Amino acid sequence: MPENNKKIKIGFFGGPEYSVITLDKLCSAGFTISFVVTSIDKPKGRDLSLSPPPAKVWALKHDIPVFQPDKLKDQSLTDRLKKYGCDVFVVMAYGKIIPENILNIPKAKSLNIHPSLLPEFRGSCPIESAILNDKKGTGVTIIRMDSEMDHGPLVAQKEVEVEPWPPTSHELGNKLVSVGSDLLISILPDWINEKVNGKASDKIKEIEQDHIKATYTKKIEKEDGLIDFKDNPYKNYLKIQAYHGWPSAYFFVNQDNNQNKDDKNKKRIRIKITQASYYNGELIIEKVIPEGKKEMVYKEFISKPKYIESI
Repeated sequence: MPENNKKIKIGFFGGPEYSVITLDKLCSAGFTISFVVTSIDKPKGRDLSLSPPPAKVWALKHDIPVFQPDKLKDQSLTDRLKKYGCDVFVVMAYGKIIPENILNIPKAKSLNIHPSLLPEFRGSCPIESAILNDKKGTGVTIIRMDSEMDHGPLVAQKEVEVEPWPPTSHELGNKLVSVGSDLLISILPDWINEKVNGKASDKIKEIEQDHIKATYTKKIEKEDGLIDFKDNPYKNYLKIQAYHGWPSAYFFVNQDNNQNKDDKNKKRIRIKITQASYYNGELIIEKVIPEGKKEMVYKEFISKPKYIESI
């Protein structure tokens, strides 16, 4: 662990579990995390109790100050962040557009880890989009952030091969964020040395993105997870892998509790697909969670007489 890394003070913006991967790696590399800005606590679970974002949990565990602003345009927030005297801000899956007056607080500005090879897949869903588009050649990008979404100049990029393909979004996300965090750590000392200390480095180059080639991701809605078994089997498999966790791929069946043909006694229930495979052109459903039930093997599920008619 380079001793000089401790002198580099970082303000961190993030929220979900992916953020914790980056925080852990930055901390292990010896950098000083001055504060964490994250989202507000949100209702979760059946009882809708307030649940803190993982980045907040991490920060509290490490005795690091946490800010959870509902809006970022509050001047008092800007003033508070300035007082920490950070060298650079690091952004990983924060989920909000950060105003330029905040991005430019540190001398070395703000760097973002984006899990795609920008300018491809700008937006909030690059991981899921790579899987849905069967994009085996994906990777990570470090950019200096500007006022537009995923628009700033490229600082570093790295291609990432993931086998077997396609992975789940969770597997691909963990891989890309881990590689992206290591890439950031590899360039941070030189970045700070040039931008803060004025010592130019051959390793640091900012390259403007080719904006004409930019593609954008679509915000994922819960309805996107619906599987139509009449569709191409491989396309459905990509959806199952991409929507693993949330919103989950799913289909509906009619549950007939009275074992008769009276439509009044039938209830439409959602079936989540939690595990599947693709072999010889065939989609194979392996595990499911029927609404209100625990996960079960799909063969066991379809053996239930009350479900057979509607599958």
